[in-house]
Amino acid sequence: MRAAIATILLPLPGVFLTLPATQPRPAHDARMADTTTVSITEWKVPWERSRPRDPYADAQHRVWFVGQAGNYVAYLDPASGKFTQFDIPEGTNPHNLIISRSGDVWFTGNRNATIDRLDPATGEVHAIPMPDPAARDPHTMVEDSRGTFWFTVQQGNFVGRLEPASGRVQLLHSPTARSLPYGIALDSHEHPWFCEFGSNKLATIDPATMTITEHPLPSPAARPRRIAITSDDRVWYVDYARGYLGVLDPRDGSVREWAAPSGPRSLPYALTVDDHDRLWYVETGPQPNRLVGFDPGNNTVFSVTPIAESGGMTVRHMTFDRATRTLWFGTDANTIARARVP
Repeated sequence: MRAAIATILLPLPGVFLTLPATQPRPAHDARMADTTTVSITEWKVPWERSRPRDPYADAQHRVWFVGQAGNYVAYLDPASGKFTQFDIPEGTNPHNLIISRSGDVWFTGNRNATIDRLDPATGEVHAIPMPDPAARDPHTMVEDSRGTFWFTVQQGNFVGRLEPASGRVQLLHSPTARSLPYGIALDSHEHPWFCEFGSNKLATIDPATMTITEHPLPSPAARPRRIAITSDDRVWYVDYARGYLGVLDPRDGSVREWAAPSGPRSLPYALTVDDHDRLWYVETGPQPNRLVGFDPGNNTVFSVTPIAESGGMTVRHMTFDRATRTLWFGTDANTIARARVP
């Protein structure tokens, strides 16, 4: 019998991903504690329908983000509520943003195949083009302790390394065709790990040899989308297709999964880890979306909070600011949001 399928529209126009619609569920679900809600504050972004996303706090507590549809870089001053916008080259349509160790603002040009640096003092933008025209959509990036950037290229099916001082970009083809490299994170050895959203695999890069090792997940129907790594180097992921939070232990290759509270249609997406090694993810199936806290110490969901302004919309990425112990995320409802973790 052929499985039923569901077609999900990805952020790039005309790009579709076909996922199995129904899959068997393992027996082990997460235990539910007496869940508490967390305090969430949202600021309405003044530029309408601009898809503000991927906020990142700097040392001055300004919260930088990109407007993917609005084609801008901006920051929010949470103390005053003031927004400041910076112009960037037309057609960039930035997807992801990070603040480098040097304090510069870096973002991925999802439509013009660049990685860009913005000087926050002058607003000047310097673009570094991809060396291969097939690497057309830089996606998500992280920085290691040496100041090197690692990034995914979703539709182009690459992962890459950028050395900012020289501007040198190295690209690696993902071993699995149309694997859609997506979320990316670094372990304690500064080995990048990334999700293959178009397959049921996680993968890691050896920086010394620039080789990729893939780790298939037990279910062929799994579609890992975002990734986070706890201090014990276990690799956590959200399975967007099946509605799970899962973990791969690289030491023995074992995988465990826990059903999201909203079940198979929860569509877990944004994911991060806090300073107590607790996982936070957003269920984007329920409307409004729900922020979920999971404690791997006792395998318990301890917090579930509706995100008020996200009804009919999606939270796509989330970061944890250690200085203020807050989560930051953008919503398709045109808000930037802060959640204070307990």
